[in-house]
Amino acid sequence: MATPHRTPVPDPLTMEVVELIGEVVDRFYQDYEEAAAGHALTGAQARLLSLLSLEPLPMRKLAQKLKCEPSNVTGIVDRLESRGLVERRPDPADRRVKLAAATDEGRRIAKGLRESLRFARAPLAGLGEEERVVLRGMLQRMLAVQDA
Repeated sequence: MATPHRTPVPDPLTMEVVELIGEVVDRFYQDYEEAAAGHALTGAQARLLSLLSLEPLPMRKLAQKLKCEPSNVTGIVDRLESRGLVERRPDPADRRVKLAAATDEGRRIAKGLRESLRFARAPLAGLGEEERVVLRGMLQRMLAVQDA
């Protein structure tokens, strides 16, 4: 009979770090929701617009990045398109695929969203450059372990 796989019980320090990370994430999302509301957007609309301000993406890839169903992405894109913040265009590499892309106004709003995130900026501003570099490296390592 196979023995069940057991996850080791985390030590108190690890549990404290996990709780702190959770609190940081909660505060970031709360700040993000407030910033989005300031632009009459939902959090999901703001996240999608922020992604598209970096590069045009096909709906399927947007759904993967947002961790939701493609039909949800279609609805979000429809609402942003009706406000003139996003447009659909053919993918130059495959004309059968439609890309969603931020318009100039969409990129302007996405930039405003990033600039209005108080929580993300304030604590980081209290850290020196070397501390921010170390934090970035630790976060990148954490993500790399998860992706492996």
